[in-house]
Amino acid sequence: MYREPSRKVDEMAALVIDAALEVHKVLGPGFLESVYEDALCLELSLRNIFFERQKAVHVLYKGSAVGEGRIDILVGGELIVELKAVEELAPIHTAQVLSYLKATGFSLGLLVNFNVPLLKNDIKRVVLSS
Repeated sequence: MYREPSRKVDEMAALVIDAALEVHKVLGPGFLESVYEDALCLELSLRNIFFERQKAVHVLYKGSAVGEGRIDILVGGELIVELKAVEELAPIHTAQVLSYLKATGFSLGLLVNFNVPLLKNDIKRVVLSS
């Protein structure tokens, strides 16, 4: 069973996807992930969309902190956006987003691979299952 995100989170996701499409339209494929992160953050800023970059996520094991991960972009305090610039998305990329969703309790993540000719084919919506 999936925990469907709220309408607000879905609306944020649509705004982020639109911003990512603009970045890809201007830059195209072929750059490092960090370039796309910088460009997407700039585009989100231009659109007055609140976000945090490289947001720390504490990993707990049986109630004890055992490490931390980093979310590429956290939008609106509840939408995880993970960016890639790879030839093809792999199951481990989805697993990474799911792990961040579990660690934070958020319901929705976007996995965006910029290293493709047509971006809309490589944006994956990842919903936390309960």
